[in-house]
Amino acid sequence: MTQRPAPLARRRLLIALAALPVHASQTIRPRTLQFPRDFGAHPDARTEWWYTTGSLVSADALFGFQVTFFRSRTDVAGANPSRFAARQLLFAHAALTDLQGRRLRHDQRLARAGFSVAQAAETDTAVSLRDWHLHRDGPADRSRYRARARSEAAGFDLDLAFAATQPLLLQGEKGFSRKGPRPEQASHYYSQPQLAVTGTLRLDGRARPVTGRAWLDHEWSDALLDAQAVGWDWIGMNLDDGAALTAFRLRRADGTSLWAGGSWRAADGTLRTFGDGEVTFTPGRVWASPASRASYPVTWTVKTPAGTFEVRSLLDNQELDSRASTGAIYWEGLSDLLDEGGRRVGRGYLEMTGYASALKL
Repeated sequence: MTQRPAPLARRRLLIALAALPVHASQTIRPRTLQFPRDFGAHPDARTEWWYTTGSLVSADALFGFQVTFFRSRTDVAGANPSRFAARQLLFAHAALTDLQGRRLRHDQRLARAGFSVAQAAETDTAVSLRDWHLHRDGPADRSRYRARARSEAAGFDLDLAFAATQPLLLQGEKGFSRKGPRPEQASHYYSQPQLAVTGTLRLDGRARPVTGRAWLDHEWSDALLDAQAVGWDWIGMNLDDGAALTAFRLRRADGTSLWAGGSWRAADGTLRTFGDGEVTFTPGRVWASPASRASYPVTWTVKTPAGTFEVRSLLDNQELDSRASTGAIYWEGLSDLLDEGGRRVGRGYLEMTGYASALKL
């Protein structure tokens, strides 16, 4: 059985972590990403995540999943030589959208790096937090990943393998992605869309072989959100014909866009990067969470240089409460992508942050 901190101990840990000082923001600068090194962790960067989402099909059901690892650098160590100094913090989220049961199941982890409890390797993707992990192997252009996330509390066990079917997609300008009007508001960011998935989903004790399609994002940055930004809206969509669509916007409190971007890679590999002002998100139907009282648009019209699409959630309640780890309540869920004629052309994930309260990074 996985050992989890008692509620009081967990609250004390969260209070202590919240009080940790953090380095002032530095400026991420354009550079050529180098692989396999840049598959690994970047401990000098303030914030980093490896984010996998996708759809899974069993013999009788469709599911969505998320397995995400976050790394955060602190300034608590400094010249402190103690091996107990919390130089790096690791967090993890795992979620399963159970469409048959009309339910989102999710769990979370947090720990300081070290002591064989939580690790993020610098030479390649090898992230672990207790019994959860995400590992990569193989040549840089033919990556294979393995993810494991088991939650007794939520009643699921994900044991998944991902195989690259396409080259890496370097977001922004060759992996340098602007996130706001100031130069330091940027990240290094690449995606691995159209991952072929195989594995096993164990749900409430029943094992199901599954296959599917997944999307992986790896992003790291030193920058805080712009003071005007309360959160973001993001989509990563695998199209049925092999294309891949990314679109995002940083959002002000009044719902207007502060900054936007994304990319379109056609099935033949042709890449179009979207600049600020080329992407618009228009909200449609809204769902109100009975838990947080936040209201989320669960359908969107997203206009890009590659076309205008509708994003339609497959389950309204895909809200995650991660206040016991990263401190945020956000919406993250499996969604369909439709063309202007209303025809489903793809499937992927929609993420919305900053609706329950302003996001703090």
